Amino acid sequence: MRTGPRPNPGPEPGRRRLLHSAVIAGTGFDVPERVMTNAELEKLVETSDQWIVERTGMKERRIAAPEEAASDFALAAARRALADAGVKPEEIDLIIVATVTGDTLFPSTSCILQDRLGAKPAAAMDVSAGCTGFIYALATARQFIATGEYGTALVVGVEVLSKITDWTDRGTCVLMADGAGAAVLRASSDADRGILATYLAADGSRGPDLCMPAGGSRIPTTVESVKSGLHYLKMNGNAIFKVAVRSMAESVNHVLRAAKLRAEDVKLLIPHQANLRIIEATAKLLGFPMERVFVNIHKYANTSSATTIIALDEARRSGRIAAGDVVVMVAFGAGLTWGGVAIRW
Repeated sequence: MRTGPRPNPGPEPGRRRLLHSAVIAGTGFDVPERVMTNAELEKLVETSDQWIVERTGMKERRIAAPEEAASDFALAAARRALADAGVKPEEIDLIIVATVTGDTLFPSTSCILQDRLGAKPAAAMDVSAGCTGFIYALATARQFIATGEYGTALVVGVEVLSKITDWTDRGTCVLMADGAGAAVLRASSDADRGILATYLAADGSRGPDLCMPAGGSRIPTTVESVKSGLHYLKMNGNAIFKVAVRSMAESVNHVLRAAKLRAEDVKLLIPHQANLRIIEATAKLLGFPMERVFVNIHKYANTSSATTIIALDEARRSGRIAAGDVVVMVAFGAGLTWGGVAIRW
């Protein structure tokens, strides 16, 4: 046990003893082929296309086939990101996969991905931070690169939420979807490019507001737990809304201060695609016009840890991001967790 005075914490997070800048060298994403429209959901629960669009902004979502798992989408997204970066699998030093719906509890989906990519002997680990997962994974990979421990990292956000969704629960089934996104990080000597600042936070006391009760050591899988529906995700939507807006705005402000940037310096804000009302409320609280906020929730719905990286890749490829632009990504999720990252392209 540590005794005596606590050590000096040093510079603020995001600005401490960085030897290298972590630059995003490539991105890619993959989603299932199957498109589920709001009209299909009308046949499953008491809802309507108008109700879903007005309350969430979602028009359709992608749903995995029964035989598809997280590593399938992670693999396709990773290959696209590697091709975009011009990086070979054997050049990867570190793989971090953010997911709460991995192929198995163990081995980790990152290890499965490492094998399928042929990226041995890269270090591999999963991160569980709900919808904030990709931000957490990106911040973690950045630290390994910044200290000089690794030169190239593959960061993936992937979810197959359809496998843990109760399709009789209107409050959750209209929201959830499947997909994956990936980014390749490389070390750079250019301190003005790449990830400028990160911010991570959590409040474990709010965990019950968004959780899957069973399947762990607290409530192991039994016939009774399955019959009780405890292996489906549960969400207190009203409570989450308020926390989401406040925490995402807080995260944006933190990374802007750490990077010594102003709101007007940000070319594009890429928020977690959980609900259009949450996105609009967050932008309003921050004073960001919606023209500078990237939204693709109408096409892909909520893919949890994959939303921000899918949106980043789409924004890049659609010409919304150019060299020198500042992009801020922000999310909140189960835990509860939240965080953000500021990047100069």
